Amino acid sequence: MTGPMVPAPSAIRSPVAVGLAAGAAGLLAQWLFVDTGVGINVPIAIAALLISGWLVRPATHRLPRARDAWLPLAAIGLSAFAALRGDATLVTLDLLGAVALTGAALASFGGFAVVDRPFGSIAELASRVLGSAAVAGSRVIRGLIAVIPGSGARKSVTRAAPILRGLLIALPLVLLFVALFAAADAVFARIARDLFKDLDIDLGSLPARILVAAAAAWLVAGLLHFVAASDRVDEEGPPPAAVSTLRRLGSTEAATVLIVLDLLFAGFVALQAAYLFGGQDTVQASGLTYAEYARRGFFELLAVALIVGSLILAAEYLVVRRTPAYLATAIGLVGLTAVVLVSALLRLRLYQEAYGWTELRFYVLAAILWLAIGCLFAVVSLATNRSRWLLHGMLALSIVFGIAFNLIGPVRLIAEQNLARAIDPELVAPGGETAVDVWYLNLLGDDAVLPLAEALPDLPPDLRHEVTEILRNRAYDLEHSPGNESWQAWNLSREAARARLLR
Repeated sequence: MTGPMVPAPSAIRSPVAVGLAAGAAGLLAQWLFVDTGVGINVPIAIAALLISGWLVRPATHRLPRARDAWLPLAAIGLSAFAALRGDATLVTLDLLGAVALTGAALASFGGFAVVDRPFGSIAELASRVLGSAAVAGSRVIRGLIAVIPGSGARKSVTRAAPILRGLLIALPLVLLFVALFAAADAVFARIARDLFKDLDIDLGSLPARILVAAAAAWLVAGLLHFVAASDRVDEEGPPPAAVSTLRRLGSTEAATVLIVLDLLFAGFVALQAAYLFGGQDTVQASGLTYAEYARRGFFELLAVALIVGSLILAAEYLVVRRTPAYLATAIGLVGLTAVVLVSALLRLRLYQEAYGWTELRFYVLAAILWLAIGCLFAVVSLATNRSRWLLHGMLALSIVFGIAFNLIGPVRLIAEQNLARAIDPELVAPGGETAVDVWYLNLLGDDAVLPLAEALPDLPPDLRHEVTEILRNRAYDLEHSPGNESWQAWNLSREAARARLLR
């Protein structure tokens, strides 16, 4: 008698379903993304991946935990902004956020708690998801071979495996050479077109389509394997004993470190109160220009705030006992850091008023506000002994900021504000520059087209000529960009710009 069969490590309940879903994902990816721009194809791909993950999840996992139920909706919602915005920086941030949320949603489909995990355990879970995407495709292939009925059939597949691998390697090479020969010889090209005309395949893009399909199928197979694995145990972090052995910082030592830093920060804040917070007259009285004083300030102060945040988290993790002295000095350091952020904000405001907006200055402003709210979170978490949730809160705040960015439209805001400075010089601070770098505005993308077109009649004559030339070039690009004409690449900002310039 033999005992019950124990599933092999990383076994999956339905390799056929995973394999079919991965193959379909490969075909969908090449259809959506080859020779097309970024647009509505992004949320379609994200939604298809999430649906596939839901369908292949283990039968024992019915619904994600309540705190994880929002993850798939957030992933689709954030990815949808790729079809609405024409701001390359913002769309890149949207894609990164959507990919991260999609991975978290797939992990929740597989039975893992995501939101409830300690932050370090979330990072470890993310590495497992990425690792599975990279290498687990081979396990899906082995699982497909294992379900072939009959030992004889499996042996035949095993014997034929070298030949199959050779054919798989040869196929893209053959198609590549066919495309090259077709480009080199008209007769060969006509014969090849006759062979492929019924499939409606462009030989020039065929190698790229094969590579995209294969890569997408492999990655999706690995992700779905992670979701469908039937033998996992969800461990949310190291056992308490392992954690306690790492906590070797005494509360007195921690309080001493924080007191020294509090004194240093208090001295800096006192200097700011007497100097920077005095306003523009103080800066002018110092003999420094805006650029000399403000430009280099906010980056360093942002770094200070980030280091303080890391220091507080490390102290919360390492300190043996949270005494009142330790808590008071920690909260005091956070409060002083908030004042430092006010200094960074004022420096940025001085520079922005003098020289206008750029994407970098916009996102620095957002970082200052993000850290300022983080200081409030830190004070509350320290006072209530819930610092383990601080990074969770900052991640949630990042999602809120990402949605706000898409609703605001940084590129449109930057273009409108800088053009307003050119139309009304009184908006420029004394000593600042009224000139507008319209070529920089042209690099901002389709979201900047409408502000440029709307401001055109009110611009000074020389600037109006430059903007007219830019809009003429942009209209040509919109009219002669075949990759953006397919429905897969539909984008609201791009269509609005095309409607305005080509009407």
